[in-house]
Amino acid sequence: MSDRAVAQALLDGLGKVILGKPEALRLLVVGVLADGHVLLEDVPGVGKTTLARALARSMDLEFRRVQFTPDLMPTDILGTSVLRPADGTFEFRPGPVFCNVLLADEVNRASPRTQAALLEAMSERQVTSDGSTRKLPQPFFVVATQNPADFEGTYPLPEAQLDRFLLRVQLGYPAEEEELAMLYGQRLSHPLETLAPVTDTASLRAMQQAVREVQVAEPVARYLLQLVRSTREHPDLALGASPRGALALFRSAQAEAWIAGRDFVTPDDGQRVAAAVLGHRLQLAPQAAYAGRSRAQVVDEVIEAVPVPT
Repeated sequence: MSDRAVAQALLDGLGKVILGKPEALRLLVVGVLADGHVLLEDVPGVGKTTLARALARSMDLEFRRVQFTPDLMPTDILGTSVLRPADGTFEFRPGPVFCNVLLADEVNRASPRTQAALLEAMSERQVTSDGSTRKLPQPFFVVATQNPADFEGTYPLPEAQLDRFLLRVQLGYPAEEEELAMLYGQRLSHPLETLAPVTDTASLRAMQQAVREVQVAEPVARYLLQLVRSTREHPDLALGASPRGALALFRSAQAEAWIAGRDFVTPDDGQRVAAAVLGHRLQLAPQAAYAGRSRAQVVDEVIEAVPVPT
């Protein structure tokens, strides 16, 4: 099976678990192929945790789940050193972060201190504890789920943490026919129970390398960069996208083009992923927030305003 056929099989398998959300599933696969972390944000009960589990099972990777709660401590994620009474030395016991796919479930229910424990792991794929730095397994992804910030018992993720997520994906409620199909499809068993792996670590790394080799002509790269830079000048934004956001848009556009079967990026690829890549990196100005503006609207306006190269 070719690499692109594997990617399509991955999409097909996820589509059997989460019905009627092809765009959201495609964005999740874009994040995986671009070697980035993904934030799944939506109301409870729409399948965020199930989707993360399905992704790990489809790729046959080591999976760990951490339920984030207000009393969760950083050591509960990263690990801790334990005294060995026999010889008086300390032994490091790795936490659940030492895996391939870490599901940070309801990440915004933990305290800011605990949320910050993931920053180094997400940026540098390593953990520093007791003066020693330990590399994480490769590949390593964080798939975090988050309830909307105005829900009771949540702590908004700081900008530095949000900026480390390559994409933010929203599932939304299913259409009536898909929801009816879900009721019958889970009557006897859950589709997740029969989901078979379609790739392994070596195949995934090969696909990620193929994505990095997708060509981006300079006019297209300048177009993607202009989309990012325009957010920094928009009157409705107090904070625009960072250079890390520009790199995220570049890599996500490469992955989008590769999934589409091309070895070059077009402006359309950047436009398709722009809202998911840039939206969570933006901060509305107070007057825009009071007026009911959304970050998605601002991204749409930026796409409309920036000239497309021909």
